[in-house]
Amino acid sequence: MYIQLFYLLELVSLFVGMILPLLLAIAFFTVMERQIMAAIQRRQGPNVVGFYGLFQAITYGLKVFVKDSIIIFIISPIFTFGLAMAG
Repeated sequence: MYIQLFYLLELVSLFVGMILPLLLAIAFFTVMERQIMAAIQRRQGPNVVGFYGLFQAITYGLKVFVKDSIIIFIISPIFTFGLAMAG
């Protein structure tokens, strides 16, 4: 019991200490890249969406997560099974 709790605390500290800052850095670099590209192309950048463009990075990450995990691995087999049963 004590070993499992220690292992869980180790995983949580790993996530909070290493993975979460890395994900936040990638999100902010994405926002900065889009703002630079918008300045080069002379159009409005991502700072129009939300508070200084921070919501755009969150929605982009959510889009990638939903697009890659749910559609491919959950909906596709259900769709294929439905087509097989209908045919």
